[in-house]
Amino acid sequence: MITERSGAADRREVDKFDALASSWWDRTGPMRPLHAMNPARTAWVMQRVRRRFGDHPVRVLDVGCGAGLLAESLTRAGCDVTGIDAAGAAIAAARAHAASQGLTIAYRAAETGDLLAEGVRFPVITALEVIEHVPDPQGFLDDLAGLLEPGGLVFISTLNRTAQSFAVAKLGAEYLARLLPVGTHSWARFITPGELATLCRNAGLRFGDVAGLVPRPLAGGFRESRNVGVNYIAMANG
Repeated sequence: MITERSGAADRREVDKFDALASSWWDRTGPMRPLHAMNPARTAWVMQRVRRRFGDHPVRVLDVGCGAGLLAESLTRAGCDVTGIDAAGAAIAAARAHAASQGLTIAYRAAETGDLLAEGVRFPVITALEVIEHVPDPQGFLDDLAGLLEPGGLVFISTLNRTAQSFAVAKLGAEYLARLLPVGTHSWARFITPGELATLCRNAGLRFGDVAGLVPRPLAGGFRESRNVGVNYIAMANG
């Protein structure tokens, strides 16, 4: 449900991703960049989750889960995952795909505000490739902080606002290589690591690790890197 809260979703962005729901799990379709990044993102998250919580199952809230790429990977890694997204068609696709894989994931067509109203909290929250699509990043981080258990971990991945990201992620990916539908991203909404650190501090979170995610041209997929010029992932502590 879209509300007037500062952390609420942008209906135009929700509609955009709802329209992609049927092709979300097509590895050669419009979501293929996410498929390529998902193993590296999952490994980075799980390394830090296990460092904090050990090997026992941990409850994870995946915010903006789409059709469940990360949620399924985290479930296979042993997490107890709840996935939420404002895009109802994407949630339907997520439920159908999880069922086809025999995976138990609690999917909900919901926003962070809905869970805040219920008073629920989680030790781990992921919001990957989401913050650049929300109208109020600070309100969004405030919501995530409100849903986090004391001492918990928040993981954010997004795109840096640099000349390199404009050339690679906007012009290159959308207009030249056609890896993404034109209009998927607004470069002005990209967030620098410094800005993300400030947003986290304002929300009462302690900004921690950050790493770039860069393509592996020969091997395929992505790998962790010190280069945060385009894609990067970060962790903050509650």
